[in-house]
Amino acid sequence: MSPRHVTRSRKIESQHRGIATSDGAGVKLTRVLTQHYQRRLDPFLMLDVFASDDPDDYIAGFPDHPHRGFETVTYMLAGRMLHRDSAGHEGLLQSGDVQWMTAGRGLIHSEIPQQEAGVMEGFQLWLNLPARDKMIAPWYRDIAAAELPRFTTPAGVAVTVIAGESHGTVGAVTRDATQPLYLDIHLPAGSRFEQTLPPGHNAFVYVYRGSAAVDGEAVASRTMAILDNAPDSDGVCIEATEDSRLLLLAGRPLGEKIVQYGPFVMNSEQEIYQALADFRDGRLESV
Repeated sequence: MSPRHVTRSRKIESQHRGIATSDGAGVKLTRVLTQHYQRRLDPFLMLDVFASDDPDDYIAGFPDHPHRGFETVTYMLAGRMLHRDSAGHEGLLQSGDVQWMTAGRGLIHSEIPQQEAGVMEGFQLWLNLPARDKMIAPWYRDIAAAELPRFTTPAGVAVTVIAGESHGTVGAVTRDATQPLYLDIHLPAGSRFEQTLPPGHNAFVYVYRGSAAVDGEAVASRTMAILDNAPDSDGVCIEATEDSRLLLLAGRPLGEKIVQYGPFVMNSEQEIYQALADFRDGRLESV
């Protein structure tokens, strides 16, 4: 169990608003963590944010597409999304649910909205796999909102622990290689939250409601703040002057070569060529 008190907070290294884009069959989203930051935020590869009450922005969803070499973590704040994949998995993600999928050696899956109106909002995170695990068997888990570990601090800060450990609460998923921490933190106005972090782990905050301050520096809504890796820091201190919600993510960098081509993330160009050939020849999930 890690100590709760942070003696020296990390500071903000840089802030970024993300890039408006579309994916799948035209789903509109904001790519907050882009390929440009993959090395800096290793082991995290991508963070997409989707939020709209216009069905035209999301209704077509993400029809069948392949993946190999990494994990995806989908966190639904609002809406309903049906997942199906070539490994025989199927699940309905609803408001507050998490889907953790290890693509490993490969699978083909789809994510299709199960609503024709209302708000669709959430996040999809891509988490890298170490070279030794790139070709493991695919794995999948749906975690219902009610099953996600949670706690509330004396200051009224409500924390959902998707991965890792915070204040003695162990998250729904743990990973030895990358040691990801994934927290959804709801801060009432005037509250403060501290989280210990290993100095060598890369970390960032994404504010999606209200605004917050990291070690005194303000972060506006819909902004990612990359935290520095000062060797004398032991965590991060976050404060909110208004009711705010944010994600805090941290992980142990793999320090391996990252070669991405669309939905494939490997360690060499040759491995990418092999993934493309396997997909083309219908062998992606049976290698």
